[in-house]
Amino acid sequence: MIEINGIAHVILSVSNWDACRRFYEQLLPFFGMKRTFDGEQMMYFVGGRTALGISKCDPAYEHERFVQTRVGLHHVCFRVREKSAVDAVHQFLQGIGATIVHGPQEHTWAPGYYSVLFEDPIGTRLEVNYVPGQGLLAPDAAFDPGGDYR
Repeated sequence: MIEINGIAHVILSVSNWDACRRFYEQLLPFFGMKRTFDGEQMMYFVGGRTALGISKCDPAYEHERFVQTRVGLHHVCFRVREKSAVDAVHQFLQGIGATIVHGPQEHTWAPGYYSVLFEDPIGTRLEVNYVPGQGLLAPDAAFDPGGDYR
């Protein structure tokens, strides 16, 4: 057995490149991520022990939108260190006109789970959450998927 040290990166393939590019160029720097690559087909951001690439999709799929319940990615969730950061993200999203699925609210998925759920211009679901303490790693914690996880 080995122990991983996190996820090195996630690459999202997007249609509507121009709109998605503008969206992520605003969002990811707000998260404190620095753009380390900027090309015609891809851009790459690093920060907070996280890396996210945004890649232009194959032209055959340019008119498709993200479907959360398809095979593959369901959503991407960024963790923050303070509950107030979730509220700050929500305010930022409102300021840039993002589609907000639900504003800041608590959930039963882990003790103290608090998050905002939103979409990029093609419907890719993104979340920012805060979980206090050890979260699901606490000795008495239990995962509770209660309700609709969309």
